[in-house]
Amino acid sequence: MTTVHAEPVVMRSYPFSGIFVPFPLVCFTLALITDIAYWQTSHLMWQHFSSWLLFAGLVFGALALVAGLIDIFRPRTRGLRPSFLASLIYIVILCLAILNSLVHAADGWPAVVPNGLILSAVTFVLILITVTIAARYRALSFWRVA
Repeated sequence: MTTVHAEPVVMRSYPFSGIFVPFPLVCFTLALITDIAYWQTSHLMWQHFSSWLLFAGLVFGALALVAGLIDIFRPRTRGLRPSFLASLIYIVILCLAILNSLVHAADGWPAVVPNGLILSAVTFVLILITVTIAARYRALSFWRVA
């Protein structure tokens, strides 16, 4: 009779930061869209939407950072954590969003055009880069054969 010994399966836990990270990315993307709408229409409502979207993105971004710090100390999330580069760019995105929120705190046209719009566009490009890096890292770690 043949006995098969399998390696013990280590169950992975889903990282807490994965719950909060998508919210700021969506909020900052929508802030770019509302900045473009304000640039095209000069309707003050779009500036207020941008300010609130930046605020909501920063609140959830702070929650994601706290959850990420908790995930660092959870060994069962090791395989599902984002790469160091993606985490670093995410922090840069939050710093740009803080600066963008301060720019949007001014009144009227100078609050959005051109500085707020440029900061929103740079933030969006960094979001695309971060998502691409994170997806590639996740795909490589998922399909890695030990």
